[in-house]
Amino acid sequence: MSISTKPEQDPVAPAACAVAAALKGRESLAGSRLRKHADYQRVYANGRKHRSPSMSWFLAPQSEESVPRVGFTVGKVLGEAHERNRIKRRLREVLRRHVSQLPAGCDLILHPHRTVLTLEFTKLDAEIVRILQQANAEKARANPSHSPRSGKAEPVR
Repeated sequence: MSISTKPEQDPVAPAACAVAAALKGRESLAGSRLRKHADYQRVYANGRKHRSPSMSWFLAPQSEESVPRVGFTVGKVLGEAHERNRIKRRLREVLRRHVSQLPAGCDLILHPHRTVLTLEFTKLDAEIVRILQQANAEKARANPSHSPRSGKAEPVR
């Protein structure tokens, strides 16, 4: 009888490492969400309304500079609860993939139309990316003191 000095390998460990590696690249949207009613009201009052093919969106500068935030308004007019929840799940997933593209120092509210429910996911993803690009461009226009080429602030004359 011999006692083995080699530690036994756990057959579950490689699978757990693969799952951990896959989750490592996943960003969370939780810290970037608008939560308070007052924040929504401020964005509606101070922001500008824009339209895209399957949703309206509002963009407003934040009162205190913090992480960029995003919120959704999915009203009862869009369907029953399970349909509204599906719309919100789809929007959250697309935004989770592009959370790094949210415009810094701004709050964004997405107001989807019912077509988001049946829209192909790749088309929804492309539309959200286009909205985020437009929001970043509008923020850059509103803040002309920052030069995008040099990365340095230009003096205001």
